[in-house]
Amino acid sequence: MKKSLLALAVLGVFAGAASAQSSVTLFGIVDVNARYVKHGNTDAVKQLGTDGINSSRLGFRGVEDLGGGLKAGFWIEGAMSPDTGAAAQTWQRRSTVSLMGGFGEVRLGRDYTPTFWNLTVFDPFGTNGVGSSLNLFVAPAALATSVFTGSGAATLVRASNTIGYFLPSGIGGLYGQVQVAAGEGVTGNKYMGGRIGYAAGPVDVAFAYGQTQVGSDDKLKTWNLGASYNLGVAKLTGFYSNANSDFFGGVDGVDVTQTNWMLGAVVPMGQGEIHASYNKASGKDDADGLSAKQLAVGYVYNLSKRTALYAQYSRITNELTAFSVTAGSVAAFDDKSSGAEFGIRHSF
Repeated sequence: MKKSLLALAVLGVFAGAASAQSSVTLFGIVDVNARYVKHGNTDAVKQLGTDGINSSRLGFRGVEDLGGGLKAGFWIEGAMSPDTGAAAQTWQRRSTVSLMGGFGEVRLGRDYTPTFWNLTVFDPFGTNGVGSSLNLFVAPAALATSVFTGSGAATLVRASNTIGYFLPSGIGGLYGQVQVAAGEGVTGNKYMGGRIGYAAGPVDVAFAYGQTQVGSDDKLKTWNLGASYNLGVAKLTGFYSNANSDFFGGVDGVDVTQTNWMLGAVVPMGQGEIHASYNKASGKDDADGLSAKQLAVGYVYNLSKRTALYAQYSRITNELTAFSVTAGSVAAFDDKSSGAEFGIRHSF
């Protein structure tokens, strides 16, 4: 059965809208693993985890041809918890409607922020699993040792209530976007940012800037630069990120700066790939002394275009902070965190 027919059958409540589409697609990813996590001298935690190399998700997308080169489209995507199946389905990964044409794309709804793209695109682990670069961006809220956590911004990865514009493809390798998000009275949600990049041949490089209102007159300002170069035998990647906030831990006038950088590589090996990265986070101003390092390595073996087996390991060394290799497990302050996972990913 074609995906379009299956999507219409599942989405009965959207039947009226779906029937007007030129195409409607049901898609998703199921990623489950056996995971081992250890913090310092504490007992190791063994668990069935998810999202080792890709985030588990369920989504629907569609496009309608309006004629004259103009198209309308929608994208609705929600996270899944296949280890328990218990998560109530929402559509907070992405929920957008678009108008597309030779001018580019205008997109409205909940979407990824421009400043997030450089972190995930140039991360060999795609900001997933125990090797994710995001492990050194978000610390436990109770400790608030990360500028992203302590500032109260909710726009590191996505933003709600956004209006975005994307450049059209086919303009000499140039790509880019701008985005604004209405706060609607919620602190940490008002955002504006943009990204500009160039990709041609083996080279891909992009710069992004964004700012989020975190207090009445205070902002979290962040910029990053990412790049990759494909040598054929290996793809080398890296990024540098700088974030500053003068509203930290709910206190105005506390100036905190955090810098993150990553160097990584993806090495093809027949039907598989070796992934490796080294991440470093450092703090300045009122976060002076904050430091964390993460070393990660993994192997992905593709059984087919849609199914893969993988094994990954990561280790974090903390100084004046408590970053962890998994979001659901909290490391002790000034301690080490390590984890390994062995899993399977299937996309449909």
